[in-house]
Amino acid sequence: MKREIQKIIKKALIELKNTYNWVDFELPEIIIDYPKNEQFGDYTSNIAMVLAKKLGKKPMEIAEQIAENCHLVPQLADSEPASQEDSGEKNSKMLKKIQPDAYSAFEKVEVAQPGYLNFYLSKKYLQDLIVKINIEKNTFGNSKLGGGIKVNNEFISANPTGPLTVGNGRGGFFGDCLSRVLRKAGFEVTSEYYVNDAGGQVVKLGHSVLKDDQASYVGDYIDKLGKKYASIDDVVEVGKISAKEILENVIKKTVSEKMHITFDVWMSEQYLNDEGFDQRAIEILKKKGLTYEQEGAVWLKTSNFGDDKDRVLIKSDGENAYIAGDCGYMLNKIGRGFGRIIIGLGADHHGYVSRLSAVAKALGFSGEFKISISQLVRIMKDGKEVRMSKRAGNAVYMDELIDEIGHDVARFFFLMYSHDTHMNFDLELAKERSSKNPVFYVQYAHARISSILEKARENGILNFQFSCLPDEQENSNYKTNLLIHESELSLLKELSKFPALIEEIAGDYNVHKLPHYIIKIADKFHSFYGACKVIDETNPELTNARLSLISAVKIVLAEALELIGVDAPEKM
Repeated sequence: MKREIQKIIKKALIELKNTYNWVDFELPEIIIDYPKNEQFGDYTSNIAMVLAKKLGKKPMEIAEQIAENCHLVPQLADSEPASQEDSGEKNSKMLKKIQPDAYSAFEKVEVAQPGYLNFYLSKKYLQDLIVKINIEKNTFGNSKLGGGIKVNNEFISANPTGPLTVGNGRGGFFGDCLSRVLRKAGFEVTSEYYVNDAGGQVVKLGHSVLKDDQASYVGDYIDKLGKKYASIDDVVEVGKISAKEILENVIKKTVSEKMHITFDVWMSEQYLNDEGFDQRAIEILKKKGLTYEQEGAVWLKTSNFGDDKDRVLIKSDGENAYIAGDCGYMLNKIGRGFGRIIIGLGADHHGYVSRLSAVAKALGFSGEFKISISQLVRIMKDGKEVRMSKRAGNAVYMDELIDEIGHDVARFFFLMYSHDTHMNFDLELAKERSSKNPVFYVQYAHARISSILEKARENGILNFQFSCLPDEQENSNYKTNLLIHESELSLLKELSKFPALIEEIAGDYNVHKLPHYIIKIADKFHSFYGACKVIDETNPELTNARLSLISAVKIVLAEALELIGVDAPEKM
């Protein structure tokens, strides 16, 4: 719907520009938002204020001219436009009422001080939405935005040197949710885990397992590996064997069985080295003239591409520096034809953002490149940070947290907060089995709807059928035009936002919007349920209409929960 409004405004501006010979200007991005106060409509735009300086006109004058060119017919009003920035009573002037055959999704558009354009959805559009959702089911909200563009979404990628921590888990849930949303938005997504199974960390693991004076890692898992491989004295061999065992028996089990994440590709650093991707990348960079020698080392001109300094590519002893592996992996991704590359990193990897971006540009990647940093997590109880691990060491491990509170709660809580902000995880709230716990609250809404529909089915009153076109509903056995109660329309307005939300997240990667949207749907359903009797034996037509409404709510709730990877229970 936001894109439709953008088209309406853009068309109006082009007409105005031609009609009034406005000064030539480049059309800025038309931002469409939801008003903070529902009295100011369902969608709002500040485009008139954005254009005021360019056109040398007052924002209100521009807003009224745009409204007059939205293919609307005049509606007289006595009052002056109210200020949208005021919190007082609504006192805005309806400038135009939508023609039946033009942009029928809208009832009217109003202007409000200091120059907002406010669009109001029509009741018919909202009522027809019930039919659309019930017919499309879980495909409602699917978008062609991605156009089949191939996306590589790499996340977690923790070293195979120990169990996954809650920090890894936060990045994992974020990455998995993002992959799900991008697929719904029409992208072809590859979820990928990069396994650092070569190099220094594997050697460190070997030292730790053999418990020599260079040991770095501690924990009961290290002790078990030490007993198992005590007879092997080759540090590198022990490191490689141990890394493989940790990957297969610890990390992959946590990812699949505990976190319910499926990776399409597990990319091995050792494989990339064996296939010579790092050397191929180095040769390409040399041929492009992007390297130079200094103090016996080969340097990469990453500063040419936004990095704060150049990076050593080949050390003075002839060994490849770490960034050479990054170059090889990037070359591999580019070679697989991805149009978008997303890399999820932990809070301690801020320094990698500019260098990885520079590597992508240096190797000729012209698509969209994005690095997402997942910030630190603290597990809190009674206002204090706690350790809940039964293992030795200082980390809080993901599998133990999920065992403590459950997968659905862990996912929902992590995804409620923007991944790039620090998070205090409330352990007590996570364990609550009441409406205070947002996971319980939204799942209960889905279960309650399921129960109502099942009861109606058992009693033989679930009679609505969605096989005809919305315009034919007057002759059908469901009358969605009976749904005019404020709580019904408010609920429908929230459902109507789902498709736009998918496209927003596919663009800005702010997946935390989804859990908050789900909570809002549950809020509005509970308000509706308290205000309206769903099953009214004295009014079968209204009963059918309301059953069709809650069926639509159930569909959107279930699909939104699926996108964040949380179960939608039929019973609780």
